[in-house]
Amino acid sequence: QVQLVESGGGMVQAGGSLRLSCTASGRTFSYYDMGWFRQAPGKEREFVARITRSGSSTAYGDFVKGRFTISRDDAKNTVYLQMNSLKPEDTAVYYCAARAGAYSPFGSWGQGTQVTVSS
Repeated sequence: QVQLVESGGGMVQAGGSLRLSCTASGRTFSYYDMGWFRQAPGKEREFVARITRSGSSTAYGDFVKGRFTISRDDAKNTVYLQMNSLKPEDTAVYYCAARAGAYSPFGSWGQGTQVTVSS
């Protein structure tokens, strides 16, 4: 499995921006589709975004509505989540995850990074 470490979380005011990073180690990063998920207190984990191993295809949760962008830099073994126009309801722990392909589950997870958006 690949090991994942997220960073970049923090506290921001509504309307602000944050960029999350997730750096991978242990296996060849370019083999993996990468995703971002989040979990708010008392709620189930939800899908935020994913990018294919080639970087040619991305997908987003319905709530994103053009505010977030996922990208990857295979030379740095890193996937990013640029979050703009943040809302208080975006407050959650954000997790990075990896899967071996479109038909595999996200089996490797990071420890999460807290994002708090104040109104």
